[in-house]
Amino acid sequence: MAVSMNKPQPLWLTVAPIIFVILWSGGFTVAKIGLNYAEPMTLLAVRYVCVLILLLPLYFAVKPPLPVTLRQWGNLALVGFLMQVVYFGFSYLAFKTGASAASVAVIVCLQPILVGLIAPHFVGEKVRATRWLGLVLGLAGAAIVILSRGSFATQSLWGIAAVIAALLGITTGSLWEKRFGVSYHPITSNLVQYAVGAFFTLPMAFATESMAITWSWQLTSSLAYLVIANSLISMTLLLAMIRAGEVSRVSSLFYLVPPLSALIAWGLIGEALPALAWAGMAIAAAGVAIASRNPKLNP
Repeated sequence: MAVSMNKPQPLWLTVAPIIFVILWSGGFTVAKIGLNYAEPMTLLAVRYVCVLILLLPLYFAVKPPLPVTLRQWGNLALVGFLMQVVYFGFSYLAFKTGASAASVAVIVCLQPILVGLIAPHFVGEKVRATRWLGLVLGLAGAAIVILSRGSFATQSLWGIAAVIAALLGITTGSLWEKRFGVSYHPITSNLVQYAVGAFFTLPMAFATESMAITWSWQLTSSLAYLVIANSLISMTLLLAMIRAGEVSRVSSLFYLVPPLSALIAWGLIGEALPALAWAGMAIAAAGVAIASRNPKLNP
């Protein structure tokens, strides 16, 4: 009798994509709430400093190993820059221009399609036609969501440009992590990457913003969610799933983020969307689902 040598999948790897998507979806609305009380770079800088305050005692207690070579330090820092500075920075700037949580979510969640299109070039695979179909549907759905809001002012154009920059940031960061990332202890990865985030956002906030903060329970609650749920739990799960080869599982669930984000935004801040926007999200979701079907993401 043949005995299967396949090891059962760890429980955390089974539930991680679901937890990640739920926490990630809530972050769009919570960030918009926080931006009512602090400017974008200031809010990010405070967020990253709070994360470091929580991580430093854990690091000295656990003493996990740090990167050994300069290249390892560089790869870890670069992923931190792309994720924490480029992705979150441009997302927050988009929110500040008035972009809705759903609009930002639907554009950013085209990331799995871009990963599916770009990743094969690292291994010489042919890009399947279904990925191109998914990209077309995803872009069409995103355009419908944006246009459904009515006005298309210059401010909205700047917001869309910022979201596209954020999309490129998280896509490049994911690919770089998959290609060059090394499995570090979560405390090590987070400590280095959020230190990079604070290193860049603090001077940017000082140079471009007033750094005024209106402290309130809303801001405190937002920061608690962004620090614990988004920065520590979500990012740890994302990087762990990428290293474990679970990019496809994240991709298959990513299409749930825009509608879930829209529901959360509607419930928390009354950000209602017209029926046409929901149709656009359905089209974009279909595009991501098609493009993510049985992907071969092994850059």
